[in-house]
Amino acid sequence: MKSIESSYQIVDFSTLPGTPCPCGTARRAFADVEDYPATVHVTEIADDARVHYHKHHTETYYILECGPDAKMQLNDEQVPIRPGMCILIPPGTRHRAIGQMKIINMVMPKFDPADEFFD
Repeated sequence: MKSIESSYQIVDFSTLPGTPCPCGTARRAFADVEDYPATVHVTEIADDARVHYHKHHTETYYILECGPDAKMQLNDEQVPIRPGMCILIPPGTRHRAIGQMKIINMVMPKFDPADEFFD
């Protein structure tokens, strides 16, 4: 009997290496899946997250966990957040997370570290 190659992908984020990023530590999935137009990250935000922006990436943050005083800085605004909220961050939006939190970040097109800019 001939085997059929699977058309789906499964990732266990706990097995992925953490990569330092301006927000904290990201575990990134699906960068190597040619037909998938994005990457999916589970990111643990540190207290010293840096304001940055992207010229090409659109990011979507889904808040999994955060403290009661957590906020997102989006351009010149600081927006209170809580678990279960989702934030669409288009290219050019200066942003950073304020306070410790854990998020899912969907990045389109696929994440490229060359598309991180700081003022």
